[in-house]
Amino acid sequence: MDGKGSHTLAELGEFGFIGRIRERFPAPEGVTGIGDDCAVIPQRDGRDTLVSTDMLIEGTHFLRDDIPPYRLGWKSAAVNVSDIAAMGGTPTATFLSVALPPGLEAGWTDEFLRGFADLSKRFGVALLGGDTTASPDRICINVAVLGECPAGTAHLRSAARAGDLVCVTGTLGDSAAGLKAILGGVERDAEIQALIERHYLPLPRVTEGLRLAAAPGVHAMMDISDGIGSDLRHILDASGVGAEVFVEAIPLSPALERVCARLGWDAAELAVCGGEDYELLFTADPEAEKALDIPHTVIGRILSGNGIRWSGNGRSFSGFDHFRR
Repeated sequence: MDGKGSHTLAELGEFGFIGRIRERFPAPEGVTGIGDDCAVIPQRDGRDTLVSTDMLIEGTHFLRDDIPPYRLGWKSAAVNVSDIAAMGGTPTATFLSVALPPGLEAGWTDEFLRGFADLSKRFGVALLGGDTTASPDRICINVAVLGECPAGTAHLRSAARAGDLVCVTGTLGDSAAGLKAILGGVERDAEIQALIERHYLPLPRVTEGLRLAAAPGVHAMMDISDGIGSDLRHILDASGVGAEVFVEAIPLSPALERVCARLGWDAAELAVCGGEDYELLFTADPEAEKALDIPHTVIGRILSGNGIRWSGNGRSFSGFDHFRR
């Protein structure tokens, strides 16, 4: 075995593993393939088709004993629709595949499908097919999502430019705090429960994505699934630039700040490293940013060079990596 093939997945990390896949499977000419939130496939009618897929595995992405099936169904649809929002597209359809233990009650599956349907109806997304199979013990959920946008308008991670401002919608860290509370068995008062709901019931920023895609001067865009410590690096690597992030400018909800103060949690780390916020992370030139009509926060700027410089508290952060824990 050559040296290149001797690394473990933990040593490679998620980025390294994806890089190996991309090397073996270059996209056909005119198609945007591996490396963005969605593949972009040109069509003949002046539209581009957007395609993405995501998997949730019991014990890794959710705890069956804690998450109600309705919320799991909602989240399974939401995290995929969010990928379409991240490209500035309109979601149109999903395909749902599930592996289920034979002993699972029909009532559980009914509630799961109700949650999936409610999120889908909210954004006009049709479920058009999928697959079902048995699993020895764990639930596995895979969703493929389709969307569309006018030809050439999909917002890619590779579009950031030196001088751009780095911006986010919404607040960050609530979902990570909710997960921390779940895993730590924290007593669930109203504020803790609100953070858990942000983890279990994310809302894709489809409207915001469409408006950002239509705004001149908005360049790179993606959704925040692994924390900006990882997700911003995706943009920087794809665009060949660096960034400075103003840690103290990262928007936090009042509930997160109060809970962190009360329990001694690190709010900045949760906001930067936690992920699963499904807000939009985007870059825009300064003049364009001033004209934007959607709520957002400037958290940094794009620089020449590479890597991230964290300004404000002398710390360095990294986001979630599925193969390094």
